[in-house]
Amino acid sequence: MRGGEGTYGVHLMPRYKLIIEYDGGPFTGWQSQAGGTSIQDVLERAVAIINGEPAMVYGAGRTDAGVHALEQAAHVDLAKSWDPFKLRNALNGNLRPYPVSVLDVAEVPDDFHARFSATRRHYLYRILNRRSPPALDKGKVWWLPVDLDAAAMHEAAQHLVGKHDFTTFRAAQCQANSPVKTLDRLDVARYGELIEVRADARSFLHNQVRSMVGSLRQVGEGKWHPRDMKRALDAQDRAACGPVAPPEGLYLLKVDYSSAEK
Repeated sequence: MRGGEGTYGVHLMPRYKLIIEYDGGPFTGWQSQAGGTSIQDVLERAVAIINGEPAMVYGAGRTDAGVHALEQAAHVDLAKSWDPFKLRNALNGNLRPYPVSVLDVAEVPDDFHARFSATRRHYLYRILNRRSPPALDKGKVWWLPVDLDAAAMHEAAQHLVGKHDFTTFRAAQCQANSPVKTLDRLDVARYGELIEVRADARSFLHNQVRSMVGSLRQVGEGKWHPRDMKRALDAQDRAACGPVAPPEGLYLLKVDYSSAEK
Protein backbone atom coordinates (compact mmCIF):
# COMPACT_ATOMS: atom_id res chain seq x y z
CA MET A 1 0.00 0.00 0.00
CA ARG A 2 1.21 3.50 -0.75
CA GLY A 3 1.09 6.44 1.60
CA GLY A 4 -2.71 6.56 1.56
CA GLU A 5 -5.84 5.03 0.06
CA GLY A 6 -9.33 6.28 -0.60
CA THR A 7 -12.52 4.81 0.89
CA TYR A 8 -12.82 2.26 -1.92
CA GLY A 9 -9.15 1.26 -2.01
CA VAL A 10 -8.14 3.64 -4.79
CA HIS A 11 -4.52 4.68 -4.41
CA LEU A 12 -4.17 8.41 -3.87
CA MET A 13 -0.40 8.70 -3.52
CA PRO A 14 1.72 7.67 -6.51
CA ARG A 15 5.28 6.62 -5.67
CA TYR A 16 8.29 8.06 -7.46
CA LYS A 17 11.87 6.86 -7.61
CA LEU A 18 14.50 9.61 -7.65
CA ILE A 19 18.13 9.38 -8.77
CA ILE A 20 20.15 12.05 -6.98
CA GLU A 21 23.65 13.49 -7.24
CA TYR A 22 25.14 15.49 -4.37
CA ASP A 23 28.23 16.98 -2.82
CA GLY A 24 28.15 15.76 0.77
CA GLY A 25 30.57 18.41 2.04
CA PRO A 26 28.03 20.94 3.38
CA PHE A 27 25.72 18.36 4.96
CA THR A 28 25.46 16.30 8.14
CA GLY A 29 24.88 13.23 5.95
CA TRP A 30 21.85 11.76 4.21
CA GLN A 31 19.61 11.23 7.22
CA SER A 32 17.75 13.97 9.08
CA GLN A 33 19.12 14.67 12.54
CA ALA A 34 18.97 17.42 15.11
CA GLY A 35 21.42 20.27 14.88
CA GLY A 36 22.28 20.25 11.19
CA THR A 37 21.11 20.16 7.58
CA SER A 38 20.99 16.79 5.81
CA ILE A 39 20.41 15.86 2.18
CA GLN A 40 17.09 14.32 3.24
CA ASP A 41 16.10 17.66 4.82
CA VAL A 42 16.63 19.73 1.68
CA LEU A 43 14.91 17.15 -0.52
CA GLU A 44 11.89 17.01 1.77
CA ARG A 45 11.66 20.81 1.76
CA ALA A 46 11.74 20.81 -2.03
CA VAL A 47 9.05 18.10 -2.12
CA ALA A 48 6.81 19.94 0.37
CA ILE A 49 6.76 23.08 -1.80
CA ILE A 50 5.39 21.27 -4.84
CA ASN A 51 3.37 18.66 -2.93
CA GLY A 52 1.45 21.08 -0.71
CA GLU A 53 2.16 18.91 2.33
CA PRO A 54 5.15 17.17 3.93
CA ALA A 55 6.33 13.82 2.53
CA MET A 56 9.21 11.64 3.65
CA VAL A 57 12.00 10.85 1.18
CA TYR A 58 13.50 7.38 1.72
CA GLY A 59 17.09 6.86 0.56
CA ALA A 60 18.82 3.67 -0.53
CA GLY A 61 21.89 4.41 1.58
CA ARG A 62 22.45 6.60 4.63
CA THR A 63 25.69 8.24 3.59
CA ASP A 64 27.68 9.96 6.35
CA ALA A 65 28.61 13.63 6.64
CA GLY A 66 30.98 14.60 3.84
CA VAL A 67 30.26 11.54 1.65
CA HIS A 68 29.20 12.25 -1.93
CA ALA A 69 26.85 10.49 -4.37
CA LEU A 70 26.76 10.19 -8.15
CA GLU A 71 23.52 8.19 -8.27
CA GLN A 72 21.87 7.88 -4.88
CA ALA A 73 18.40 6.31 -5.18
CA ALA A 74 15.37 7.38 -3.16
CA HIS A 75 11.59 7.20 -3.26
CA VAL A 76 8.76 9.47 -2.21
CA ASP A 77 4.93 9.28 -2.20
CA LEU A 78 3.22 12.39 -3.54
CA ALA A 79 -0.31 13.74 -3.17
CA LYS A 80 -0.96 13.72 -6.93
CA SER A 81 0.44 12.34 -10.15
CA TRP A 82 3.24 14.21 -11.88
CA ASP A 83 4.87 14.00 -15.26
CA PRO A 84 8.37 12.73 -14.30
CA PHE A 85 10.13 15.33 -16.46
CA LYS A 86 8.19 18.20 -14.85
CA LEU A 87 8.68 16.73 -11.38
CA ARG A 88 12.44 16.54 -11.85
CA ASN A 89 12.60 20.16 -12.99
CA ALA A 90 10.35 21.37 -10.18
CA LEU A 91 12.43 19.60 -7.55
CA ASN A 92 15.69 20.95 -8.95
CA GLY A 93 14.26 24.47 -8.99
CA ASN A 94 13.48 24.18 -5.28
CA LEU A 95 16.84 22.62 -4.37
CA ARG A 96 18.85 25.72 -5.26
CA PRO A 97 21.38 26.78 -4.02
CA TYR A 98 22.26 23.44 -2.39
CA PRO A 99 24.72 21.12 -4.25
CA VAL A 100 21.99 18.51 -4.78
CA SER A 101 20.59 17.58 -8.18
CA VAL A 102 17.77 15.20 -9.16
CA LEU A 103 19.02 13.44 -12.29
CA ASP A 104 16.04 11.23 -13.04
CA VAL A 105 12.47 10.57 -11.87
CA ALA A 106 10.27 7.55 -12.59
CA GLU A 107 6.93 6.37 -11.23
CA VAL A 108 7.34 2.97 -9.56
CA PRO A 109 5.03 0.29 -8.12
CA ASP A 110 3.60 0.45 -4.60
CA ASP A 111 5.96 -2.21 -3.28
CA PHE A 112 9.17 -0.53 -4.48
CA HIS A 113 11.36 0.66 -1.60
CA ALA A 114 14.61 2.50 -2.31
CA ARG A 115 16.40 0.84 0.60
CA PHE A 116 14.85 -2.60 0.97
CA SER A 117 14.38 -3.35 -2.75
CA ALA A 118 18.05 -2.69 -3.55
CA THR A 119 20.03 -5.71 -4.73
CA ARG A 120 23.53 -4.16 -4.78
CA ARG A 121 25.30 -0.95 -3.86
CA HIS A 122 28.44 0.33 -5.56
CA TYR A 123 30.96 2.61 -3.83
CA LEU A 124 34.09 4.39 -5.04
CA TYR A 125 36.87 5.79 -2.86
CA ARG A 126 39.34 8.23 -4.47
CA ILE A 127 42.86 8.81 -3.15
CA LEU A 128 45.05 11.56 -4.61
CA ASN A 129 48.56 10.18 -4.23
CA ARG A 130 51.04 12.97 -4.98
CA ARG A 131 53.26 15.45 -3.13
CA SER A 132 51.19 18.52 -4.02
CA PRO A 133 47.81 19.07 -2.34
CA PRO A 134 44.60 19.21 -4.40
CA ALA A 135 43.32 22.54 -5.65
CA LEU A 136 40.38 21.56 -7.86
CA ASP A 137 39.52 18.33 -6.02
CA LYS A 138 39.79 19.65 -2.46
CA GLY A 139 37.06 18.00 -0.40
CA LYS A 140 36.55 15.37 -3.12
CA VAL A 141 39.59 13.12 -2.53
CA TRP A 142 41.78 11.85 0.29
CA TRP A 143 45.18 13.47 -0.25
CA LEU A 144 48.06 11.18 0.72
CA PRO A 145 51.49 12.56 -0.24
CA VAL A 146 53.41 9.37 0.74
CA ASP A 147 53.87 6.95 -2.18
CA LEU A 148 51.39 4.07 -2.03
CA ASP A 149 51.81 0.59 -3.52
CA ALA A 150 48.44 0.13 -5.22
CA ALA A 151 49.26 -3.43 -6.33
CA ALA A 152 49.91 -4.49 -2.73
CA MET A 153 46.70 -2.75 -1.67
CA HIS A 154 44.73 -4.71 -4.28
CA GLU A 155 46.34 -7.98 -3.14
CA ALA A 156 45.37 -7.21 0.44
CA ALA A 157 41.83 -6.25 -0.57
CA GLN A 158 41.15 -9.71 -1.99
CA HIS A 159 41.33 -11.17 1.54
CA LEU A 160 38.13 -9.26 2.32
CA VAL A 161 36.08 -10.41 -0.69
CA GLY A 162 33.37 -12.95 0.12
CA LYS A 163 31.13 -13.63 3.09
CA HIS A 164 32.78 -12.71 6.40
CA ASP A 165 32.23 -11.31 9.86
CA PHE A 166 33.31 -7.69 9.33
CA THR A 167 33.32 -6.67 13.00
CA THR A 168 36.85 -5.25 12.57
CA PHE A 169 35.58 -2.85 9.91
CA ARG A 170 32.34 -1.88 11.63
CA ALA A 171 31.73 1.42 13.44
CA ALA A 172 30.86 1.15 17.13
CA GLN A 173 27.52 2.92 16.48
CA CYS A 174 26.54 0.56 13.63
CA GLN A 175 22.90 -0.52 13.97
CA ALA A 176 23.03 -3.56 11.68
CA ASN A 177 21.65 -6.75 13.21
CA SER A 178 24.69 -8.78 12.17
CA PRO A 179 28.34 -8.00 11.30
CA VAL A 180 28.25 -10.71 8.61
CA LYS A 181 28.19 -9.31 5.07
CA THR A 182 29.08 -10.58 1.61
CA LEU A 183 31.54 -8.31 -0.18
CA ASP A 184 31.25 -9.00 -3.92
CA ARG A 185 34.15 -6.81 -5.03
CA LEU A 186 37.01 -4.79 -3.56
CA ASP A 187 39.40 -3.60 -6.25
CA VAL A 188 42.28 -1.14 -6.03
CA ALA A 189 43.75 0.43 -9.17
CA ARG A 190 46.08 3.33 -9.92
CA TYR A 191 45.39 5.87 -12.68
CA GLY A 192 48.39 8.19 -12.64
CA GLU A 193 48.23 10.21 -9.41
CA LEU A 194 44.79 8.84 -8.56
CA ILE A 195 44.13 5.55 -6.75
CA GLU A 196 40.57 4.23 -6.93
CA VAL A 197 39.06 1.69 -4.56
CA ARG A 198 35.78 0.15 -5.76
CA ALA A 199 33.52 -1.85 -3.45
CA ASP A 200 30.31 -3.71 -4.36
CA ALA A 201 27.90 -5.52 -2.03
CA ARG A 202 24.20 -5.90 -1.40
CA SER A 203 24.68 -3.83 1.75
CA PHE A 204 27.46 -2.47 3.93
CA LEU A 205 28.00 -1.92 7.63
CA HIS A 206 28.32 1.61 9.01
CA ASN A 207 31.78 2.96 8.05
CA GLN A 208 32.75 -0.37 6.47
CA VAL A 209 34.16 1.06 3.23
CA ARG A 210 36.08 3.85 4.95
CA SER A 211 37.42 1.38 7.51
CA MET A 212 38.62 -1.00 4.80
CA VAL A 213 40.26 1.83 2.85
CA GLY A 214 42.00 3.10 5.99
CA SER A 215 43.45 -0.36 6.54
CA LEU A 216 44.46 -0.64 2.87
CA ARG A 217 46.45 2.56 3.32
CA GLN A 218 48.55 0.74 5.95
CA VAL A 219 49.42 -1.83 3.28
CA GLY A 220 50.08 0.82 0.65
CA GLU A 221 52.57 2.58 2.91
CA GLY A 222 54.34 -0.70 3.74
CA LYS A 223 53.27 -0.69 7.39
CA TRP A 224 51.25 -3.90 6.83
CA HIS A 225 51.92 -6.91 4.63
CA PRO A 226 48.94 -7.81 2.41
CA ARG A 227 48.37 -10.91 4.60
CA ASP A 228 47.89 -8.61 7.60
CA MET A 229 44.52 -7.67 6.13
CA LYS A 230 43.31 -11.23 6.68
CA ARG A 231 44.67 -11.15 10.24
CA ALA A 232 42.74 -7.96 10.90
CA LEU A 233 39.56 -9.48 9.46
CA ASP A 234 39.94 -12.70 11.44
CA ALA A 235 40.50 -10.78 14.68
CA GLN A 236 36.84 -9.62 14.59
CA ASP A 237 37.98 -6.74 16.76
CA ARG A 238 37.57 -3.04 15.97
CA ALA A 239 40.98 -2.38 17.54
CA ALA A 240 42.58 -4.39 14.70
CA CYS A 241 41.36 -1.88 12.08
CA GLY A 242 43.67 0.76 10.67
CA PRO A 243 42.80 4.47 11.06
CA VAL A 244 39.48 5.11 9.29
CA ALA A 245 39.71 6.99 5.98
CA PRO A 246 38.03 10.43 5.91
CA PRO A 247 34.61 10.86 4.26
CA GLU A 248 35.56 13.27 1.49
CA GLY A 249 37.02 10.58 -0.78
CA LEU A 250 33.94 8.35 -0.68
CA TYR A 251 31.19 8.28 -3.31
CA LEU A 252 28.00 6.23 -3.58
CA LEU A 253 28.25 5.41 -7.28
CA LYS A 254 24.91 3.72 -7.92
CA VAL A 255 22.30 1.34 -6.54
CA ASP A 256 21.04 -1.73 -8.40
CA TYR A 257 17.50 -3.12 -8.39
CA SER A 258 15.96 -6.17 -10.00
CA SER A 259 14.81 -5.71 -13.58
CA ALA A 260 11.19 -5.48 -12.40
CA GLU A 261 12.02 -2.57 -10.08
CA LYS A 262 14.38 -0.42 -12.12
